[in-house]
Amino acid sequence: MALSADNRLAVNAQTAGGCSLMVWEADNNARQRWCTRLVLGGGWSSPLFDGFDNVYIGQPGTILSFPPTQWIRWRQPVIGMPTTPRILEDGQLLVVTHLGQVLVFDGHRGTVDGTPLDLVAGVDPTDSQRGLADCQPARSRCPVAAAPAFSHQARIVVLSVWQPGAEAPVLMGLRYHPGEQTPLTQEWTSNAVDRGPLASPVLSADGSTVYVNGRDQKLWALNSADGTPKWSVPLNYLAQTPPSVSPDGLIVAGGGPEAKLTAVRDAGDHGEVAWTRDDVVPLTTSSRAGGVGYTVAREGGHGQALVVFDTGDGHTLNSYPVPEATGWPVGVSIGHDHRIVTATSDGQVYGFAPA
Repeated sequence: MALSADNRLAVNAQTAGGCSLMVWEADNNARQRWCTRLVLGGGWSSPLFDGFDNVYIGQPGTILSFPPTQWIRWRQPVIGMPTTPRILEDGQLLVVTHLGQVLVFDGHRGTVDGTPLDLVAGVDPTDSQRGLADCQPARSRCPVAAAPAFSHQARIVVLSVWQPGAEAPVLMGLRYHPGEQTPLTQEWTSNAVDRGPLASPVLSADGSTVYVNGRDQKLWALNSADGTPKWSVPLNYLAQTPPSVSPDGLIVAGGGPEAKLTAVRDAGDHGEVAWTRDDVVPLTTSSRAGGVGYTVAREGGHGQALVVFDTGDGHTLNSYPVPEATGWPVGVSIGHDHRIVTATSDGQVYGFAPA
């Protein structure tokens, strides 16, 4: 799901029939603007809004763009299932598929800028659904199971790639060259993260540092220029969703079934735990707005609650039940007016108005 600056809410679902991509008015009781049905198989990939309420979304073998109305703006073939796209510079759109094809599109016209980059050799271009079942659990048959991170300041793209036959995934850095015939080139590959990274990486505000979960239950920081490690901090749980980072270098670690709400301070040559909440089990990435964090956490045995907390020391500011929630929460989106939207894997969507 994604929220636009104009409070449009886009939800990508895996429905038995009817629409699977829906756009609603988040500030009007989720009144539906339009909906359509996509080819199923990519429910783990979120839509993306640009600043004009255009929607970008993938389906196996295709990347599509919709204007504020439901009529297709453009569509282009790709090899694999696109992960959540990223906006580069001058209206360019970065698309990385689960089979390792990397393309830069003109977001307005839908044309490919420059030459695509293939990160995985030997991919059958006619089978865009190969390995899709391994993407959500991030297993080996899905080479790129998570969306990339991009820094405008450092002009670097960082993503996780699991090459065929490899024991574990690695991190890869791609250099962005706007305006050139080859807009992206491979800069480095790093196996510094023991047992490989898990979920999407994130980049510091200046683009110099990559933060990523390790399958070794640590939070890792690496140099974005060459992929060398800076430090790691044991979390003592497997973070299954990406961390979030503020401009001052405070990282809130990712969530998972055994997680503890934890913040880590980047001190340059080492990381130090700033605070930990043993009583809060975050199930999602903690979304941030200033010094306030929002996460969906376990409540009681099987319940869920939206927990609002102070990122400075972790104390709870408020907690709101997510009524009758089933499945697992897929994330927390924050609107410009601090409206909050969350959803579950079973298809329930919840909106919270600002207090």
